[in-house]
Amino acid sequence: MRYYLLTAALMGVIHLSVAQDCQLQSETDVYTKETKISSGFKEINHGKLTIDGNKTEIDFFFTIKDKCFNDASTVHIYFEGTKTKFLQKNTGRINCNGFFHLIFKNSTTPTSVLKKLATQKVTQFIFFNDNTKQEAIITLTPEEQDWILNKAGCVVTESQKLIKK
Repeated sequence: MRYYLLTAALMGVIHLSVAQDCQLQSETDVYTKETKISSGFKEINHGKLTIDGNKTEIDFFFTIKDKCFNDASTVHIYFEGTKTKFLQKNTGRINCNGFFHLIFKNSTTPTSVLKKLATQKVTQFIFFNDNTKQEAIITLTPEEQDWILNKAGCVVTESQKLIKK
């Protein structure tokens, strides 16, 4: 019995320490005086990702090597422990720099996709419809999954606080 209580207590402490690890970068625009928070760039398989937020939007900004994206480009997002996937459209501009944006409106009640990104581990992103007509598959390591889960949760929570300012 003691073993189970000790294990449960230890798991709770570990969960709280991970949940409170919101080390985000923050900057205030000198002209608009609006605050922007950012996870900073993280190297992921075939590219980089940063998660940024302000009082109006939350942006998952991918940079994927040697890819072009247009307004018809999409990404399939796969989550751990489920066979369902989310299909999202590129909300950025047409470019051949590998820039792909997933921009969500910041609100006190996040969209279902944004809520899932902030609460469940992502295992894979598959990008479609670039200039080569080939898919770009980003399979995440457990460390990258934890990073995205943590930073997405932090950015969503902290961005909601910016709405009230």
